Amino acid sequence: MRIIWLLAVILLNPLTAKADMPASSIPVVVSGTVPDEATHAKLIARVRELYGQDKVVDQLVLGKVVMPPNWVEHLNRLLDPALHQISHGQLKVEGSEVSVRGEVANEAQRQQIASDMATRLNPTYTIHNGLHVAVQDQSLIDSALANRNIEFETGSANLTPAGKTILDAIAAAMIKLQDKHVDITGYTDDHGLRASNINLSQARADAVKAYLVSRNVQAERINTYGVGPDRPIASNDTAEGRSRNRRIEFRVVQ
Repeated sequence: MRIIWLLAVILLNPLTAKADMPASSIPVVVSGTVPDEATHAKLIARVRELYGQDKVVDQLVLGKVVMPPNWVEHLNRLLDPALHQISHGQLKVEGSEVSVRGEVANEAQRQQIASDMATRLNPTYTIHNGLHVAVQDQSLIDSALANRNIEFETGSANLTPAGKTILDAIAAAMIKLQDKHVDITGYTDDHGLRASNINLSQARADAVKAYLVSRNVQAERINTYGVGPDRPIASNDTAEGRSRNRRIEFRVVQ
């Protein structure tokens, strides 16, 4: 029988393409599968304690998963106020595998956060440190994007002519950045099945990468992610909000 370990994903101060939108107004999303309601309640209560009652979006589901010994206690140790130092981030815990990624202010902070996580856990846990130091080159990409959305044909990953025009400017900016890497993340609104939206957001991020590569940006400099509806920056109750949530974001990394 295949054993499926418990999985929890916490999106920390999610990315926003709108420079004038404060991070405090963007929800912290908790998703994944937990084995019972007691585990669900403990995890959500801890995240709300850390980020605030109104800032947490609960997308956890119950399922047939197996927890390592004392899993909830170890996760509570990971959910420390030091996480507030991470922006545009994600904490992923799958059994005894812990991955953290996002931006921090400096190299010392990057190392310290991962070191403190390892200290709080027992040796059976493995920490994957995907944190990176925020870079000043982000402004070059932001200027090229100019708060515009990359447009696609409805329900598909086919770029529109307007979307390609914006990407021409993004490609020129990336070429100026020389060897810097860029994370490209696709998002959708919450209409339709979540799994389908995640697949569509990944396909759109991959389509953006393919277009940039066709404009002489090295493929190895680009990482793509698709998170579907999980990081809204506006309400999905209005057409305008859904339009803002359907977006591509670019983040320069070291």
